[in-house]
Amino acid sequence: MTTIRLLAMPGSARRESLNRRLLKILVRGAEQAGATVTVYEPRDNEMPLYDGDLEAAEGIPAAAARLQRLFSEHHGLLLATPEYNGFFPPLVKNTFDWLSRPIPDGSGKPGTIHVRGKPAGMVAASPGALGGMRSLQHCRQYLSNLGFLVVPDQVGVPKADSAFDAEGELVDARVRASVEGVGASVARLAAKLATGG
Repeated sequence: MTTIRLLAMPGSARRESLNRRLLKILVRGAEQAGATVTVYEPRDNEMPLYDGDLEAAEGIPAAAARLQRLFSEHHGLLLATPEYNGFFPPLVKNTFDWLSRPIPDGSGKPGTIHVRGKPAGMVAASPGALGGMRSLQHCRQYLSNLGFLVVPDQVGVPKADSAFDAEGELVDARVRASVEGVGASVARLAAKLATGG
């Protein structure tokens, strides 16, 4: 029996980010569906702003090569992303732009070979009234361009600055179940793909 491993990432570097809280709930849904989840921490894997001259001179950063390896070992992605001016944040774009660069084995193969055909699930939390839904729309297209199979389920949590209790749990049980459901959808699809079902 294949153990389904998913990589989870917060789209914000802030320690007290609303999306970090949301990611925990997304992860819980995947774990309840049988997946093992590894949290990828951008704060501990800083990458410079993508620069072709830097890449030509030094190759891809060690953190980007590590992320490529992690995706080669995992079956999918869980992402909780903020919305910045109607778009997903530069941290997400820069991280995955570096991921897409050629793997450092001299083959010239892009890092996207490790994500193509793997499921991804997205959620967003925002203090605004739209709950980050605009960021999810753009992020869905971006991840699809990289080769991820983005599950149809997605959840935006509006007015998120008042949506969590003191323990970091979503107050609204229906929203909580929906977020967990996205994680479960990714886990189930990853399992189906891994077993050829």
